[in-house]
Amino acid sequence: MGAAPLPICATCGTQYAQERADCPICLDERQYVPLDGQRWTDLETLRAEHEPLLRDQGGLLGIGCEPKFGIGQRALLVPTEAGNVLWDCVSYLDDEIAAAIDERGGLIGVAISHPHYYTTMVEWARAFDVPIHLHADDRQWVCRPDPAIEFWDGETKELAPGLTLINLGVHFAGGTVLHNAAGEGSLCSGDIVQVIPDRTHVAFMYSYPNLIPERPSVVRRAAEMLEDYRFDALYGAFWDTVIPAGAHEIVQRSARRYLSFVLEE
Repeated sequence: MGAAPLPICATCGTQYAQERADCPICLDERQYVPLDGQRWTDLETLRAEHEPLLRDQGGLLGIGCEPKFGIGQRALLVPTEAGNVLWDCVSYLDDEIAAAIDERGGLIGVAISHPHYYTTMVEWARAFDVPIHLHADDRQWVCRPDPAIEFWDGETKELAPGLTLINLGVHFAGGTVLHNAAGEGSLCSGDIVQVIPDRTHVAFMYSYPNLIPERPSVVRRAAEMLEDYRFDALYGAFWDTVIPAGAHEIVQRSARRYLSFVLEE
């Protein structure tokens, strides 16, 4: 008899190494447990109830599923001369998605902005035989330990020439964005830097569902860290949340606006 499928939280999409009654990620104040209580699924069930969704996102391949599952983010395939990196992660993975990535050259690694998007990262790492790059400050949130997980420390880590992880510390202590120096430059931000509906500003939050703003000192530090990085485009966490041009100034302007409100006397 084969091993039982590993449980996946239906609210946040996190896969756990063994069955359990609760989801610590959803119990944290940056997420939530639904009013009807904790619910579980698994990857086999997801494949039966959902379909893969592959769609262009401002020149990058967006990867997810339909109908929406969990938080609803999409992953991005970020190409470099050294190979493709999967930025952020989604719970859904099937043969069609794996084939689409293989057709584009496969992966050299997986990098994730924060624990809400860890999802089935070990399944992805094993499918493509690549490492997962996570900031060490978020080590406590890993729900399925695996040798593929490589923790990094400090403010930056170069994944490939011109491709750099930057620990901004927004939303989570290990909250990370991905800077690509190619062309006019771009920033993959997850919701560490959240793209808002009109695309003229971005937001910085400690908790999105519970509407807790990020600490001013953290936002100020994040803006200062990004000041010297050149990027024209910004890719948020969700489908079509792309700022195609002028993103650097939008981030800096948004930080100034944020600080003017939260520090107002």
